[in-house]
Amino acid sequence: MTSTTPAAALDGRPAATAVTAETVQWLTAEQQVLWRSFLVGTQRLADVLAHELEAQSGLSSHEYEVLVRLSESPGRTLRMAQLADHLAHSRSRLTHTIRRMEQSGLVVRAACTEDARGVNCTMTDHGWDVLVAAAPGHVQSVRDHLVDILTDEQFRALGEAMDAVRVHLTGGPCHAE
Repeated sequence: MTSTTPAAALDGRPAATAVTAETVQWLTAEQQVLWRSFLVGTQRLADVLAHELEAQSGLSSHEYEVLVRLSESPGRTLRMAQLADHLAHSRSRLTHTIRRMEQSGLVVRAACTEDARGVNCTMTDHGWDVLVAAAPGHVQSVRDHLVDILTDEQFRALGEAMDAVRVHLTGGPCHAE
């Protein structure tokens, strides 16, 4: 058996109908093998990439992703709410990560001038230097453990499939942000 949470329940709305053992469409044997391969493969990949990133740069994968998102933004700045929307983190986890990054001198937070309720997060020059130093090793790890072991078609299919899942779960645009 496998358990999944209905997408509607993820955003706080109740699921439309109760699913029971009698009404669920169970996974076929092949689907079960593929599902488990996905679960184990993604967890092991994330673990290896996080370990290698930390060992090479001292950054957690969450810190690295924050720096990447800020580096791609005008002025290397994003509102905290926008940053949270771009990442697969809870807002409380993001706040904790940003606090730690601020203490390390990687980012600074300041009130948003356009909206006093908002808070901006800006990458510092030190944060930029840390990202520039970390990126080559991390990209090589991604290549070594994912991109270069798949064919171009497999990698494209994986990206397209996961984007479809992301859109289903977030209702976001049909392209990676």
